[in-house]
Amino acid sequence: MSAIAAKVAIVALIAVNLLGFLLMGWDKGMAKRGGWRVPERVLMTVAACFGAAGSFVGMRLFHHKTQKAKFRFGVPVLLIIQIVLLYFVFTTDWTSYLPF
Repeated sequence: MSAIAAKVAIVALIAVNLLGFLLMGWDKGMAKRGGWRVPERVLMTVAACFGAAGSFVGMRLFHHKTQKAKFRFGVPVLLIIQIVLLYFVFTTDWTSYLPF
């Protein structure tokens, strides 16, 4: 992976994880106040799109969605899968896979 592509990927990862974290906090705040809630499918989609780390930290910090099995088990499983995939992506020499 080129240095520029790695930097773009890192910025994107930071952004999606920040989004996951903030959505967990927002949803917890709205749950307390009875306001508009973030749909669970949105929370899980953000976590699935490489935002599992931020979602996991948000779950723990805000004590949110920790009783729901799909979050309690799903987000950590997604996080492990994402760590393995990111390790592979960032440690593989992709130049050998290019046809030119």
